[in-house]
Amino acid sequence: MTSITAGHSMTTSLTAIPKLTLVFKSPHFPSPSSSSRSSFSLFASNSTTTRAQMSSQSFPQNRVIVGVGGLGLDFLATVATYPNPDDKIRSTSAKRSAVQNMNNDIPHVGFPITYVVQGGGNAGNALTCAARLGLFPRIISKIASDPQGQGILEELKADGVNTTFLVMSKEGNSPFTYVIVDSQTKTRTCIHSPGYPPLIPEDLSPSKISSALDGARLLYSDARLPEIALLLAREASYSFATRIGIPLLIDAERKREGLDDLLNLASYVVCASKFPQSILASIAQESFRSCRNGELEKNIARPSYRLLMMLRVYTEAPSIPSALVSILLRLPNIKFVIVTLGEEGCMMLQRSENGDPGLEEINVDSLLESLKQRRDNDSAIPACYSSPVKRLTASGIGTLSGRLFVGTAEKVPQSELVDTTGAGDAFIGAVLYALCTDMPPEIMLPFAAQVAALGCRALGARTGLPRFSDPRLAPFLHHQTSQMATAS
Repeated sequence: MTSITAGHSMTTSLTAIPKLTLVFKSPHFPSPSSSSRSSFSLFASNSTTTRAQMSSQSFPQNRVIVGVGGLGLDFLATVATYPNPDDKIRSTSAKRSAVQNMNNDIPHVGFPITYVVQGGGNAGNALTCAARLGLFPRIISKIASDPQGQGILEELKADGVNTTFLVMSKEGNSPFTYVIVDSQTKTRTCIHSPGYPPLIPEDLSPSKISSALDGARLLYSDARLPEIALLLAREASYSFATRIGIPLLIDAERKREGLDDLLNLASYVVCASKFPQSILASIAQESFRSCRNGELEKNIARPSYRLLMMLRVYTEAPSIPSALVSILLRLPNIKFVIVTLGEEGCMMLQRSENGDPGLEEINVDSLLESLKQRRDNDSAIPACYSSPVKRLTASGIGTLSGRLFVGTAEKVPQSELVDTTGAGDAFIGAVLYALCTDMPPEIMLPFAAQVAALGCRALGARTGLPRFSDPRLAPFLHHQTSQMATAS
């Protein structure tokens, strides 16, 4: 059995449910004092930024968003290198962030950090990020009323996440994840244990769903609770006749059960690098199997079958850009899809309603290469390179009017890079903020990249998440405010 010892006495079996008693205090996250854009202070001030102190210049009138998905507790340990089978190793000291240096609520201040226990889960992390940026998120999920669940609840409340619609079971256990951070390779391995009992549709009455969506600007799902997300998405879509429709953003981290149905209702998609091609492969294979089983007539009407015809029974699109074209052709409701690429940045394809036949036509892969050539490889600051609206062609797939964007990531010095856990969630939290403020893609993509990079400078998914007042976000927010003033 592989075991990891934290400090001198804590040994945790990777298969056992934690039996420790957790004491959670409301976290205090001071903001970094100030610094220039090129050299930021590593020390934080003692002042806390509250919602009342936040400037409202970049805030929309409606800041309410609803998120449905995973919550849990993360047990993080940093190791010198990932253990081999049957190894016994000790966790190593993680570098302290400015937040950890100044926060008297964190135990053992002044001693090296060898492990961290904090809230996690894709939806929990993304909504925490959105709350720190100034939005008013409501979360829909389920945890148990055990010590872990109580800690998860209190941490969300302390960060400003509305937990009114969070279901707490009197029995069972809350979800938890062991996260092993390899300090040498800067990678992390997650071992997840689902909670029990799971959230089911019967846990949410129609009136509760309606209340959760009331006044919301956006609906977000990490696709981990597809039945519940579909209930909310259908209610949000159906309500279009009586009130302003609520667009849905999907975090398509990987292929999950029920994801296809959610994508059909989505307005925005953010996915990992392997997702676009893998989702097309699974759709094509599923439709091909159905056709072989004599269900051809039934499948002709399905979007997945039409996509199959477009792909000529391909099992994979030849490239990510062509896969993005395929996704937008298959899913006409989607306005844009973003692919996150880690240290390589991100890519975004935005649909255009401009059907002008006079638009220049260009192969989407060729366009990507031309945008890459414009990148400033010497700059450490996130940037965005965009094309004008063009007719984008993908060989053997089809043609779409749209714009392609290439976003770069911040070049975080190795000495500052601590843990990439939750970087994708932070990116999505920033995108949620950007959508609520009508931030243009040219600002949204580098802004989200900056938020994600700041989160990688501390151990855990939430420790390093910035607040709205963080001076390192000021250039993006100031530029957004200037554009809004010019437009008005």
